[in-house]
Amino acid sequence: MQEVVSIKPTHGTPQNARLADALRAEDSSVRLQAALAAGSGADPGFLEALVERCAVEPDFFVRDMLSWALTRLPSEITLPRIRQELGSQRSRARSQALHTLSKIGDRSAWAWITRDMLRDADDEVARTAWRVAVLLVPEDEKKDLADELVTQLGRGDRTVQLSLSRALVDLGEVTGPALETAAASPDPAVAAHARATELLRRNPEAGFDAAVEEAKRIVSLGPERAAAAESAGGADSAEAAGAAEC
Repeated sequence: MQEVVSIKPTHGTPQNARLADALRAEDSSVRLQAALAAGSGADPGFLEALVERCAVEPDFFVRDMLSWALTRLPSEITLPRIRQELGSQRSRARSQALHTLSKIGDRSAWAWITRDMLRDADDEVARTAWRVAVLLVPEDEKKDLADELVTQLGRGDRTVQLSLSRALVDLGEVTGPALETAAASPDPAVAAHARATELLRRNPEAGFDAAVEEAKRIVSLGPERAAAAESAGGADSAEAAGAAEC
């Protein structure tokens, strides 16, 4: 059963009333068009309606359009309302509020990204918080952010781990020491994820899955044995290539 959201536009015109009904229509394409219309009109009277719909909207594309519509409104009224949603009991509300912050890109919102958000029990909220934090973090706080993000290494499935690796890679060189420490973790999942992320940091073109498999091999064999095996493999390959040329 679809959750009904109360929408009360500031300006009670027939056009706004129709748009309000469309934002809660059963057909997602109707809701998408309504969000597009709300953004195109950029009517501050729809701030509450858009924010509330973000918290319950099940369709990804509609949610993205809702966030776009919010970016079209004056930030001085939008940002304070989005900040309220960061503390919502609804995980989708928190996640979408963070996503909207990433679209607005106002660095003053960095102070709102808390440790609890970066460690949120909901994977989607945490993933979005990691991305927004990397986008908004001041240069002199990147190291502290890297130290915090590495505490989440080994968490979740492939999608969650890829998101965290991307966030750490996007932070740049400052993540090196934190990843090196994490790579020595007694937890093999943490160590492998740290090494895979470091491989990606050094070679962004490398695929994540390949980096994970290589990291697992290193963790399993140990760095020294893995290096020895790689050298032996290289020597065998060279010998085979020489024999083929004879």
